Amino acid sequence: MTINPIEIENEMHKLPLRITDTTLRDAHQSLWATRLRTEDILGIIDVIDNVGYYSLEMWGGATFDVCMRFLRENPWERLREVKKRAKNTPLQMLLRGQNAVGYRNYSDDVIDKFIGLACKNGVDIFRCFDALNDTRNLEASIKAVKKHGGHAQGTLAYTISPVHTPEKYIQYAKEQVALGVDSLCIKDMAGILSPIQAEKLVSALIGEVNVPIQIHTHATSGMGTATYVEGVRAGAGAIDCAISSMAGFTSQPPVETLLAIFNETAYRANLDIAALDKIAKFFLDLRPKRASAAGAQASIIDPGILIHQIPGGMISNFRSQLAMQGALDKLDEALEEVIKVRADLGYCPLVTPTSQIVGTQAVMNVLAGERYKMVPNEVKEYVRGMYGRSPAPLDEAFIKKILGDEKPISHRPADDIEPMLPKIADNLDSSLITEDEDILSYAMFPEVALEYFKWRATPEADRSPIPADLEMEAAQAAEKVSSTAVEPAKGTGDKNADQMVHDDDYTGISKIIAASSGLAMDELCIRKGDFTVEIRANGAAPRPVATAPAAVAATTQTVAPAVSATLASAPAAPVAAGDPSGYDNTVNAPLVGTFYSSSSPSSPAFVKVGDAVKSGDVVCIVEAMKLFNEIKADKDGVVDAIFVTDGTLVKKGQPLIGLK
Repeated sequence: MTINPIEIENEMHKLPLRITDTTLRDAHQSLWATRLRTEDILGIIDVIDNVGYYSLEMWGGATFDVCMRFLRENPWERLREVKKRAKNTPLQMLLRGQNAVGYRNYSDDVIDKFIGLACKNGVDIFRCFDALNDTRNLEASIKAVKKHGGHAQGTLAYTISPVHTPEKYIQYAKEQVALGVDSLCIKDMAGILSPIQAEKLVSALIGEVNVPIQIHTHATSGMGTATYVEGVRAGAGAIDCAISSMAGFTSQPPVETLLAIFNETAYRANLDIAALDKIAKFFLDLRPKRASAAGAQASIIDPGILIHQIPGGMISNFRSQLAMQGALDKLDEALEEVIKVRADLGYCPLVTPTSQIVGTQAVMNVLAGERYKMVPNEVKEYVRGMYGRSPAPLDEAFIKKILGDEKPISHRPADDIEPMLPKIADNLDSSLITEDEDILSYAMFPEVALEYFKWRATPEADRSPIPADLEMEAAQAAEKVSSTAVEPAKGTGDKNADQMVHDDDYTGISKIIAASSGLAMDELCIRKGDFTVEIRANGAAPRPVATAPAAVAATTQTVAPAVSATLASAPAAPVAAGDPSGYDNTVNAPLVGTFYSSSSPSSPAFVKVGDAVKSGDVVCIVEAMKLFNEIKADKDGVVDAIFVTDGTLVKKGQPLIGLK
């Protein structure tokens, strides 16, 4: 009797391969810094809906924040409008567990209400993940999804480390299945899941849990397509893809390629090829309007990610952070430091928000020339256990270095959060609220939502420009300047010409502005040669939020709102009192950022004139790289002058406080 392998595979896969399309969420988040607009989606959604996809990932992740902050759109309205038109395909969102769509933990009642409204407005499938794979941080979200009738998809945030063994992932999977998930996704956010490991992990999961398995990866390392093939052959029933013109590099592998591969096997996916062709052309034509400001990069392979495991958007963020500090030459050193910091923090996966926590601490270690000389509050909160349980226990000596005699918590972080809904809108002008969903938008992003609500309430003729439009104008202007500045060096024979061209390719103004990602960043200064392009936010700079864990930026999402681009050096912050030149003992800014005298708008200043301080006392905050960094006095003294006003940009080395 002849054994037909195809017949065996057909028996194993009784259903056709299911493909989730990420074009409307992760693809443009990865390549266009989430700048796809609702009008763009509505222009092609009818075609996408008829392709035959398993689901459309079109909400969650960074889209919620960016809609309000940069596009001046209502994210709930986007969801409703897409749902009206997508009659055939379930809509899917990415939910950050207890963080929902924000960057800190919210109370259980907020999570329940948010998910309930998301279901009501059109979300069918909720991919719930936690950056640390701490199942405790998924309890409330999965419970709410099941309560409100959605499909709860559990998630394994994939990473490589000494502690992330198949047995560890099986443990996580069993814990999530016990919570009642309907399916399970292997979320490879960096593109580091190899074909061999995909086969091993899927096979292990199939043998231990009785829920469908889906795989999500990125094309960054070049392994994505092969990883999908081996994962599906091992038993995964669904994969994430993007349309070809929005695929590759830090996005997902292209759907057309995977369709062609699997249609030669038993795992056929019955998709409309003509519709796919139309969609690909639509996004190809749209790219010049949306990718310029967001900085879509060429589809290249980054093998370095297999070593440092840093997602592509985080690499872009690194470049912008170091450029802001005038230290772009330290990029390689910072990448090496990421590996060390990640080990110190228990080998956490590099995904929002841990990617920003690890990355920023690494940059600070390199800038300071001393490890953990500067420690952002977010790193302290992580070590306290406020983000959840680290994959590997933290070293006791390291905990003491960061927290002193304070002890980390051992319970679920959200247990410490009182119900937020009853009081969340107490200080919100009711005239700005048009629907219940606005309250949840405000809960997720108070400052951003309030700014958007005020903009929305302003008569259309009097509204300020949309930040993303200004951003596009600034990026285009900067690109012209960058091109003009570099071009004379090409072919001149000057000994520095090659270096100048390389610098432009690596750190050119347009590319840095374009590639930088910073949801909470409102100012961006990038020095290039003898000039600086200054990007300033529209409106006052945000203040630190008192309700920690803090708002930490996503790794692959956005670029600062551009309001103006000037070819002059960034001005020093206004002097509030006194002349720094008259002081031998000053507290100086250790890095470029925004000065604040207190930890939140409602908190008293750390110090005031006349206060005695000792070496090591916190005297102010410099908000930089999207984290709030406590600045300490390095000598004893009495505060005689505070040179800087709150909310203003300071340069590295600039005197902030004068001591006598």
